[in-house]
Amino acid sequence: MQEEKKIKNLLFVINPIAGDIDKEELEEEIKATCAEHQLNCSLYRTTGERDEKHIKEHIEQQNFDAVFAVGGDGTVSQVGALLIGSKTPLGIIPLGSGNGLSKDLNIPQDTEEALQLIHSHVIRNIDTIDLNGQPSIHLSDLGFNALVVQRFCEGDRRGPGAYAWIALQEYLNYVPKFYRIETDTENFEGEAFMVTIANANAFGSNAAINPNGVLNDGRFEICLIEPFPKAAGPGILLRMYTDNIDSSIYTRRISCKRATIYNIDHEVMHVDGEPVKTADEIKVNMHPKSLKVILPVPDEELG
Repeated sequence: MQEEKKIKNLLFVINPIAGDIDKEELEEEIKATCAEHQLNCSLYRTTGERDEKHIKEHIEQQNFDAVFAVGGDGTVSQVGALLIGSKTPLGIIPLGSGNGLSKDLNIPQDTEEALQLIHSHVIRNIDTIDLNGQPSIHLSDLGFNALVVQRFCEGDRRGPGAYAWIALQEYLNYVPKFYRIETDTENFEGEAFMVTIANANAFGSNAAINPNGVLNDGRFEICLIEPFPKAAGPGILLRMYTDNIDSSIYTRRISCKRATIYNIDHEVMHVDGEPVKTADEIKVNMHPKSLKVILPVPDEELG
């Protein structure tokens, strides 16, 4: 087993509205686990107001050996973005409805099991992507799914059911948009239902848009779903849920290290599940192995 630096001082960034578990009880579990293993822990609860600034100040003012994001994909992305390029690893205690990155990293979705990472883990480096200066760790896209994400974030309902209902409503009337894409390997010009910039494999819903993607290979994939008859939609969705999206005649994938996406029809976009303002020209660059993450000990490394 590769020797890892012992982590002793930990910061936990907790989203109090993520998940449906009692946060006070969870905080006590975190404190108890740290005390049991003689680790120091600090807690920061997000408020939705200037959290990034406050978290950054906590990290800069104290010598933390690791920072754990306790929440959903938004919390993970927010914390992870602050740690890119640093020596401080990101830990994840998944509490959201999707938890896409944690699933792709094989982090336990059970809270009690995930808490064991506090004291039993390995640290590995993964790639990150830069989109016009904004970091992306997991998946970002333009087109249909980005529109659904935007509508979902604007609404009051949460959970997979609410997301599925919005997706169905938007699907019935959605018209593919026109894009021009230039990369260091190949180009694309035409209409697309979705354009996904994938560092990882699957959305939080477990729909795999990039089933063979590797998080530390120094490349990202641009996954295209080209226009298709409405009747073909269920088949495409089924292929995504069975890791078989490549078998669809309506899909295409470009593996590259850099790209420029010309968003000619000004379609909406999300970055790691968070809607963002869309530029007409989106420059995408890979930063290999730029983020340290805390992962479960692989079976072959267990004694």
